[in-house]
Amino acid sequence: DGRRSPTADRCKLAISAHVKTKQWQQALGLFEIMRKGDVVPDLVCCNVVISACEKGNRWQQALGMLETMRSDELLPDVISYSAAISACEKGKRWQYALGLLEAMKSSKLWPNVISYGAVMSACEKAEQWQQALCLFQDMQDDPLMPDVITYSAGISGCGKGGRWQQALSLLEMMKTHNLLPNVISYSAAISACESDEQWQQALRILQVMPDVRDVIVYNAAISVCEKGE
Repeated sequence: DGRRSPTADRCKLAISAHVKTKQWQQALGLFEIMRKGDVVPDLVCCNVVISACEKGNRWQQALGMLETMRSDELLPDVISYSAAISACEKGKRWQYALGLLEAMKSSKLWPNVISYGAVMSACEKAEQWQQALCLFQDMQDDPLMPDVITYSAGISGCGKGGRWQQALSLLEMMKTHNLLPNVISYSAAISACESDEQWQQALRILQVMPDVRDVIVYNAAISVCEKGE
């Protein structure tokens, strides 16, 4: 069976090695050589290649890999979709990322925290804050426990939508779920206070923060205070 031949295993190891050394072009090249020969890539191999596309900021190739898998009658799994979604997030293609999330559900595959986090981040960066907040709610309805990344994206989305109260609520919710907010979480919450000149709230967040402050956090707080004068 060509799918489980020693040659296939060696190719898989070689592709993985290229991915680890950030040589995504070589990984894709070796994959094409496999397909043109008598070695048929398996699911694990395809997922490694999609991961290579994501690390190389090649979202088009990541989507192309999903199509290649389908044409080879190899069904993508959660790992396949999540890696492709992350590639679209890095490529600032929130529509494609959202489309892949819906395709997962249509294929009876349940997105994980990584999948949701990447789509939310893509939407938030594209100023699609309403979509990001809807995804956050969908995630809880599934139900999935949001992580620090998804909470931070939700807080940032609230800020961009002028919902500072909701942003602070999410920050508090993180603590009740034993999740430690990071610099991104706190700076997003402080920036959310800027939308309604809530400088006292921003200073309150700054005071209760653990020792993780950086230039971004202080700049966000200063900006809020300037607008509150």
